[in-house]
Amino acid sequence: MANEKNAQPKKGKNLFSRVIGWFAKLPGRIARPFQNMWRELKLVTWPTREELRNNSLIVLVFIVVMSIVIGALDLGATALVQALIG
Repeated sequence: MANEKNAQPKKGKNLFSRVIGWFAKLPGRIARPFQNMWRELKLVTWPTREELRNNSLIVLVFIVVMSIVIGALDLGATALVQALIG
């Protein structure tokens, strides 16, 4: 019995009008996420120029320090492998 109820076509709009309606609503469905994103971006608290400069400096110093550490580990591992090989 449950299959008989599901097998009946839906009353109302036919397939052609549903397809036309889908295409008619498509631009709005594409634009909606961008509108929501724009609204959210207006709520963001953006950093000041000084905060941005300080944070950028911190990141650059961290990159330099980590580069030195990784370079030292690489040189040490290379020396160890060369010592083991001969």
